[in-house]
Amino acid sequence: MFLNQYFTNNDQLKSEKRVIRFNYGSNCFEFISDNGVFSKDKIDFGSITLLDTYLKNKKDIHNFLDVGCGYGFLSIVLAKELNISGVGVDVNLRALDLAKSNASLNQVSVSFKESNIYENIEGKFDLIITNPPIRAGKKTVLGILLDAKKYLNTNGELWGVIRKDQGAKSIIKMLLDTYQVEIKEKNKGFYVFVAKISWH
Repeated sequence: MFLNQYFTNNDQLKSEKRVIRFNYGSNCFEFISDNGVFSKDKIDFGSITLLDTYLKNKKDIHNFLDVGCGYGFLSIVLAKELNISGVGVDVNLRALDLAKSNASLNQVSVSFKESNIYENIEGKFDLIITNPPIRAGKKTVLGILLDAKKYLNTNGELWGVIRKDQGAKSIIKMLLDTYQVEIKEKNKGFYVFVAKISWH
């Protein structure tokens, strides 16, 4: 059923690499993409909206974790714009190989590793950011969002983006037992939210 989905692995899928160029601020980025990865032909609007909104509201952070990193767009732009290092995780091995190449191509310090959500994650982070794989199902999405609290530093923040027509309101409502949640942006049906364990 999920054979060729971006949140699975399919080594048999034909490779057709392409380069996506993306300008942000004074930086020009290049991303190598391929079949079998999320948003293979262009940078996803939800990810751009999440990035824009976060950077407009950013705090002084020292590290980040990008869950469901794909070929590394969010991780790489954040690392470059904030001049910090981070970690990106995914289950898609092709996407991770691309992400590693893209980090080198764009000269940033991001460590990309295979991890089913937080399975292979150690340590804690000032920021956990995610454009979660909605098509993987609500259980996976909630696993990413609810378990983030175990990997956030004190005063750390979870930032995410979900489309309204893919259940943004109901998913955000489910976070309220665990976090204090604020919707920071609504743009063309995409909801960007920040979740914090406590306010100071």
